Amino acid sequence: MENGLTIVTEQLPHVRSVSLGVWLRSGSRRETREQNGIAHFIEHMLFKGTLRRSAEEIAKAVDSIGGNLDAFTAKECTSFSIKVLDEHLKFAIDLVSDLVLHPRLDPKAIDKERSIVLEEIKMVEDTPDDLVHELFIQNLWKNHPLGWPILGTQETIARIQRSQLEKYFEKCYVPKNMVVAAAGRLDHAQLTNWIGQKFGRLDHSHPPSPSPTPRAFAEIHTRNKRSLEQVHLCLGVPSHPITHSARYTCYVLNTILGGGMSSRLFQNIRERRGLAYTVFSSLDPYSDTGCLSIYAATAPQSTTQTIELILQELRKMKKSLVSKDELKRAKEHLKGGLVLGLESTGSRMGNLARQELYFGTFTTMNEVMRCIDAVTAEEVRKIARESFRPESIAVSLVGKLDGIQIQRETLAC
Repeated sequence: MENGLTIVTEQLPHVRSVSLGVWLRSGSRRETREQNGIAHFIEHMLFKGTLRRSAEEIAKAVDSIGGNLDAFTAKECTSFSIKVLDEHLKFAIDLVSDLVLHPRLDPKAIDKERSIVLEEIKMVEDTPDDLVHELFIQNLWKNHPLGWPILGTQETIARIQRSQLEKYFEKCYVPKNMVVAAAGRLDHAQLTNWIGQKFGRLDHSHPPSPSPTPRAFAEIHTRNKRSLEQVHLCLGVPSHPITHSARYTCYVLNTILGGGMSSRLFQNIRERRGLAYTVFSSLDPYSDTGCLSIYAATAPQSTTQTIELILQELRKMKKSLVSKDELKRAKEHLKGGLVLGLESTGSRMGNLARQELYFGTFTTMNEVMRCIDAVTAEEVRKIARESFRPESIAVSLVGKLDGIQIQRETLAC
């Protein structure tokens, strides 16, 4: 649109539902240290009432059309979405636009929500698998917004005031910072007209600039929690950005390493050794950097052995080419997950939005699968050699750590 708002849709005439989302290019990464947690906080506040509707009226409006209203805040984006029957799309647009354009930000609701978010932060502290990942990210990208917690800290949340929320809202909730995505039984021209009626009068304000590319720190961080029966560990390295030409190779490597029940980590550490119930790897790419991390939970006496087995798998991926069968299996697993994950209008809407946010274009699933099929064993080994360097490995441990010590020299891979 003329004011900078982007609208992207996918017509699916064989379904009866429509999923629509308003996506912001701003997540926790665009916060300052003093306002850490404000993106997530204001996402909550938008459900607490608008200039036209109370929180209860918002809930009743959604239920009255059998819809599903949701939202989330991530490191680099914030999303507000609704899924409804196609006949209720115009009403859904009215409701979502009311949320993201006209929040009430009532002071009493702010104080109440502050208590809720503080409890949410405490939940992370009481959930060791969440906590160890949070500590890992904070230490990997130390002193950078990408490493700060999305929820904020108890100190920053306690200080948030209405004036700060208003200022953040005015800067970030602007057309040039928004993408409206929709998928389902819809007409693009009609939807664009309805969106224009709600968003067309917004001005051309420029959103805040993104933060610079973070520097990765390869540190070993431990937190002793004697009340836990297990040690929760997260070990990882920096990886490529989401738009990098080698991204498909990274996805295949992650699948082979720890992306499924046939993965090397799962088979070796859980099935053969019985050292962990949960062990997996995950790939988290961002606009200008990324991270490949490995998580496991094991008995305190098995912690050192589990870490050594993880390092052994990293060495193997650097030294030897994966077999044809293993490569093919990983590719089929990856493609199956992608295709099956796009069988709802909600997931297709999210795919549209993310492609627009990060690529500014659309890549079909057939093209994606061709790129996955083109990955070679030599390319996987090349990425492994680039990524799995001892000096790049960061480790976080949470649990009963009495006597457990991880030294830098023991992380050779």
